[in-house]
Amino acid sequence: MNKDKSLKDLKEIVGKEFVSNNAEDLFIYSQDPGVSDPQPVDFVVMPKTVEEIQKIVKLANEEKIPITPMGGGMTLSGLAIPVKGGIVLDMKRMDEIIEINELSRYALIEAGVTTGKLQAYLEEHYPNLEVSIPDAPPSVTVAGNALIHGSGFLSQKHGDHGSMLNGLEVVLPNGEACKLGSCALSNYWFTRGPIPDFIGLFTSSFGTMGIATKLSIKLYPKPNIRDIILGRFEDPKMIPNLLLKITHSEIAEDILLSMQDKPEWMKGFFFIMVYITGDSKEELDSKTKILKNIYRKAKGIDMEFPSKKMKDFFLEKPIFYSTTADFRKGGGFEYVGAMMSLEKIPEAIVSGSKISNKYGIITTIGCRVIGKCHNILFFISYPFNRADPDDVQNARNALEETNVAMLELGGIPWKAELSAQKLILKKIDPNYKMLLKTIRSALDPNGIMNPGNWEVS
Repeated sequence: MNKDKSLKDLKEIVGKEFVSNNAEDLFIYSQDPGVSDPQPVDFVVMPKTVEEIQKIVKLANEEKIPITPMGGGMTLSGLAIPVKGGIVLDMKRMDEIIEINELSRYALIEAGVTTGKLQAYLEEHYPNLEVSIPDAPPSVTVAGNALIHGSGFLSQKHGDHGSMLNGLEVVLPNGEACKLGSCALSNYWFTRGPIPDFIGLFTSSFGTMGIATKLSIKLYPKPNIRDIILGRFEDPKMIPNLLLKITHSEIAEDILLSMQDKPEWMKGFFFIMVYITGDSKEELDSKTKILKNIYRKAKGIDMEFPSKKMKDFFLEKPIFYSTTADFRKGGGFEYVGAMMSLEKIPEAIVSGSKISNKYGIITTIGCRVIGKCHNILFFISYPFNRADPDDVQNARNALEETNVAMLELGGIPWKAELSAQKLILKKIDPNYKMLLKTIRSALDPNGIMNPGNWEVS
């Protein structure tokens, strides 16, 4: 790669103010708050249009320059760290909300639109509609979260955010733009079928298949009022049957489980948080009565603890798990997850607790019900001091052991970092691995798209 020529060409494509090879800028893009090792970056580029991205990709093919797309940069698992250098493609300038289709209930947006921006726009202009918001800062992009199978407060009813995608526009590794879903043959971005569904190629492939530039994400009716019904208990073996009964009642908007050793009043307990919605107080009262009856019949669930503190803590859906980053000095934070079957959740919780204790990490575990118990997102936080090498290694070891444990339980590590990807590829069906290699080689013969990720030898 001729860096001087490439820098000149990139400036001609996007403008000199939106390209940098300055050391201070490259430093920021070389790392994230997780335990992944920093990697050298050659260029940071901030495109504004699809056409600019196409030109960048074609240049990258000519010069064999790796490209790593980046949304909000908040995955914490190194997915936007350029493993083999090259270009970090920062999508923040592509932040237009193109259309809100009120009748078909979707938002057509560019890939740099943040969850905070879309949520604020809906509250101002379409107060009867809402989008599923993840447990993450409002600076995360809608596209970034959907493309890693993220989840949010509507996932109990409607599935993970990847399943909420109606359509995508992507720039393929050859520089051609391609529309996927109904938008491939219609002006409306309302569904993924009934044509062959290629959108799945671009979810959890971490930018190795192409660069998402536009997406259609589902919107949902916004209820008038919301409440949370809380319970606490000590035995994790209660969880599967309890969740089955609650989801069978069809009244929960969202269901979260939490186990934290901080603050002190949460230590030693599991907390179940069931969010309910309605158009009237009478409707909420009816749902509350049903849930409390389920809690009573389950036995061992306390509903009399000081729940106002919990309501204040959780009702407005604050980013409560990211606050665990403050449990250690130094600001390091790993947010590990795995998609699990319901029956394995008690074992996952016990395993995660043991790993936390082994490495002296304050236990912070959670679970979110996805799709009425068809899937459970198990997650655990490992804060660490970035300035302490031993602390970083402890978090790295805990992360590795968690991934191994979840795979042994039949789970799938979520937003898998490089080491987890290798564990997955080692365990996965050989024919799946062969298919993945075949597709990647066909789409990206020059190997420029986020190389190092999902690499099959």
